[in-house]
Amino acid sequence: MDCVLNILGIIFLFVCAYVLSYHKQAISWKLIGRCLLLQFVWALFLVKVPIGSLAVSKLGDFITTIVGYSRSGLEFVFGSLVNPTGASGFIFVVQVLGTIIFVGSLVEVLNYLGVLGWIIAKLGHLVGKISGCSQLEGFICTANIFLSDTEAPFMMSRYLKFMTKSEIMAMLVSGMSSMSVSIFGGYIAMGIPANYLIIASALVPFSSIIINAMLLPEEEKPQIVEKIDLSGESKASNIIEAIANGSMKGIEMVIAIAASIVAIISMVSLVNGGLAFINLKLEQIFAWLFSPFAYFMGLGNDLTLWAGELLGSKMILTEFIPFAALGKVIDTLNTRTAMMLSVAISGFANVSSMAICVSGIAALCPEMRGTLSKLVFKGMLGGFAASVLNALILGIILWF
Repeated sequence: MDCVLNILGIIFLFVCAYVLSYHKQAISWKLIGRCLLLQFVWALFLVKVPIGSLAVSKLGDFITTIVGYSRSGLEFVFGSLVNPTGASGFIFVVQVLGTIIFVGSLVEVLNYLGVLGWIIAKLGHLVGKISGCSQLEGFICTANIFLSDTEAPFMMSRYLKFMTKSEIMAMLVSGMSSMSVSIFGGYIAMGIPANYLIIASALVPFSSIIINAMLLPEEEKPQIVEKIDLSGESKASNIIEAIANGSMKGIEMVIAIAASIVAIISMVSLVNGGLAFINLKLEQIFAWLFSPFAYFMGLGNDLTLWAGELLGSKMILTEFIPFAALGKVIDTLNTRTAMMLSVAISGFANVSSMAICVSGIAALCPEMRGTLSKLVFKGMLGGFAASVLNALILGIILWF
């Protein structure tokens, strides 16, 4: 029954995307079918094929170990505050957000050395080739495996002016469904297994292409670039500057995330205070509104409303809030439920990300601002749908 619900959920998502489509008559169902098949095969390899699941497990252990090295720097600066079992207890900004500074520096170093650009260039070429999407769409969707909704466009900045409207939508959808590797440490510190985050990121390209193919099918002639070069996009002149730039970018992210969480949680409390006279909470409203998506995930009636609340919090507030709630109980859930929820609430598809996307990408290509402003809302919905689609596909595979 759960597997049937997952299949119906995919159909439900496709119907929603079709209703929101700008050009329904131009939808390439051949492209969608090919990418859906590729996504099932790719997800099956990552989760069920021994060599694939082993690779994900080893990579997850490796990332967890790397993130653990941030503790040395944090202990030097914050001392006993780093220990969640100490007298000071759990301090979110130190024990969760602090790791972002170290990982941000590491990512910047890899970018400076050209390692990240080389990997994205090779994978992007492969994704574009086997999926049948346009050249630039394949590269931007692949870049969002590793980078955020504003970091990936920066790496592709020299090619932004060549993008069609459909490719711009693909950039928004994949960016909104992505997670920056820089923030992995924060999610891991909240109890989310690294292998779930890896799977969620690895599934971004094909799901983004599928949703984009329905929201804004290609009607223009995509630009063919002779050779896409993603090396040397770092602003740093040497490795020391790369470390410094990464740490500064990391602390900016920490401040921005901490400030938004303070504001959002306080606003939720304010709204809940106003709703108290009718014995209602904002969390209950989220649960009711998003429960249809949760129902199709086939998690059981006892978890449907709670899962709906997590999905609603992710879209309306920020992914950190549902990740924090999930991290507290993830060890009590079965593998299928834990993985599906982790993947479904991953990504930056929330209301506040729309402004960040438009301003961040427009700074790289000012003439794109008008188009971005028109497309960003549906791009955010598309990013949310892509993450839920990935969760549903995993639900089908894990059912067997």
